[in-house]
Amino acid sequence: MKGDLFSSDHMVQPASAPGMSVQNAKSIRYVVNGEMMARQGAMVAFRGNLQFERKGQGVGGMLKRAVTGEGLPLMAVRGQGEAWFAHEAQNCFVVDVEQGDEFTVNGRNVLCFDATLSYRIQTVKGAGIAGGGLFNSVFTGSGKLGLICEGNPLVIPVTSQYPVFVDTDAVVGWTAHLHTSLHRSQSIGSMLRGGSGEAVQLKLEGEGYVVVRPSEATPQKEH
Repeated sequence: MKGDLFSSDHMVQPASAPGMSVQNAKSIRYVVNGEMMARQGAMVAFRGNLQFERKGQGVGGMLKRAVTGEGLPLMAVRGQGEAWFAHEAQNCFVVDVEQGDEFTVNGRNVLCFDATLSYRIQTVKGAGIAGGGLFNSVFTGSGKLGLICEGNPLVIPVTSQYPVFVDTDAVVGWTAHLHTSLHRSQSIGSMLRGGSGEAVQLKLEGEGYVVVRPSEATPQKEH
């Protein structure tokens, strides 16, 4: 069989090491030797001796997604083999979380992660009144975290001199030690549309980084 489809650009090569890696711009490959975690429905292919277990709907089995507070169900993947994960052809990235790090991320942007990582659900400080509460997941420990994003994300440095204001529908996540609060401003577009003219952004202050997706549109309901 010949053709561009079967070129090295698309052909899966033998795994060089266990764990998570970016297969291509739209998918993540995970060589499982034990256990890992992924969002339910994100597995697109696998080979080997793997078992998939849907996690419960309690707090320990889901990630809260921003604004609505809806849950993102997870599944555990156990055994030995390889699995590929993707979601709606969104771009994929891998974050290395090291001991002592803390990364806050919106549940809708989580694709998969090492079982060595811990996460807790928390309300974003200063955003408790936004849409019934702005819920994110805080990852700690040591391991890799696979993220998805609609388009190529912007990684914006936050310094004590220059706080960053982000649309609450566009924020993907941010690093530890950043202070968050809600900021209300006048929106010219809203005034032209006959609205109140008030827009709300998430204000981040301190030293660190914030990750933003290049779209402020409200995401589609998770499947």
